[in-house]
Amino acid sequence: MGEAYIVAAARTAGGRRGGRLQGWHPADLGGLVVDALVARSGVDPADVEDVILGCVSQIGEQGVNVARNVVLSSGLPESVPGVTLDRQCGSSQQALHFAAQAVMSGAMDVVIAAGVESMSRVPMGLPITLPAKNGFGQYKSPRMERRYPGVVFSQFDGAQMIAEKYGFDRVALDAYALDSHRKATAATREGLFEAEILPVEVTLPDGGGTDVPRVDVHRVDEGIRFDATAEGIAQVKPLADGGRITAANASQMCDGASGVMVVNERGLKRLGVAPLARVHQMTVIGEDPVIMLEAPITATRRALERAGLSIADIDLFEVNEAFASIPLAWLQATGADPARLNVHGGAIALGHPLGATGTKLMATLVHALKRRGLRYGLQTMCEGGGLANVTIVERL
Repeated sequence: MGEAYIVAAARTAGGRRGGRLQGWHPADLGGLVVDALVARSGVDPADVEDVILGCVSQIGEQGVNVARNVVLSSGLPESVPGVTLDRQCGSSQQALHFAAQAVMSGAMDVVIAAGVESMSRVPMGLPITLPAKNGFGQYKSPRMERRYPGVVFSQFDGAQMIAEKYGFDRVALDAYALDSHRKATAATREGLFEAEILPVEVTLPDGGGTDVPRVDVHRVDEGIRFDATAEGIAQVKPLADGGRITAANASQMCDGASGVMVVNERGLKRLGVAPLARVHQMTVIGEDPVIMLEAPITATRRALERAGLSIADIDLFEVNEAFASIPLAWLQATGADPARLNVHGGAIALGHPLGATGTKLMATLVHALKRRGLRYGLQTMCEGGGLANVTIVERL
């Protein structure tokens, strides 16, 4: 079996829902990232053999195989195909897995794995709510109902269940959220995201009382609260009466795109570039779809066992902050060093653009490993339906 190498990784800075990136069609936003990967890797665009793209809400502007539309929006030739996949929040992480598997098998040499989500232009849940509103049914089938009678699958409920199971009260969740904002603030002020972020030109209202728009460059994650305080976070009401989960200790809805260029040994020789990292191990599992968000724990243990590594061997971790209870439970269960976790903050501060988050986190991880001169990084995230992906990479 061959190897898979990441030779380029880029992401847009996150945009708040209704914020600075709302004017960008998601296919065009994805196209910008694809073009950046081509430029950073130096690959001949015609040598890209596939674009595998994650996207959760595949409807409207993100419908009709948005991966192919990303290709047609980019500078890639028409000969480059594209395919869109949905593994919920892990969609672009799974895109990376499929890309790595393709080049490791030798079936392809150069593949782009990417993700895009505009939560401003395609609201979360629209593929469910729009058909239901118009009489076209729902995703839960009669056989599923017999297996899970009366169950309404909910990530919010799952996050609450995990907080209760692992003993995290509202104070602990809020403290974690504050820490996420503080780490993201420090990383931004120190310029630690500059290598991974692709600046995007945006048109904004003037704000000076005229109708003349102004052009700006979006290069800072819009969700970071640089002035976040414990008191401010504590004032946010819970999502359910008596609950511990709030909008302040959960991930932010976000617009964004991200991607990585994945090649094998032949691709490396063709490009003549040094890789950022080697894909060392890939795991995906399914678990209880009711509590739903606990699978990263089991998936991490399985990935480490298959890689022949211990948790102490991993230098940096990226565990998606869908809700504060998830990385906290993961830390407690795995015994990982908290100082190695989400060292530049996570989705609570930086945003969670659903289908784009997998390769977004990988872009952050490989650049952080390179900057710090460290070896192993592990990325995982909880996913709707009780799923989890784990990717272990080795900096080279």
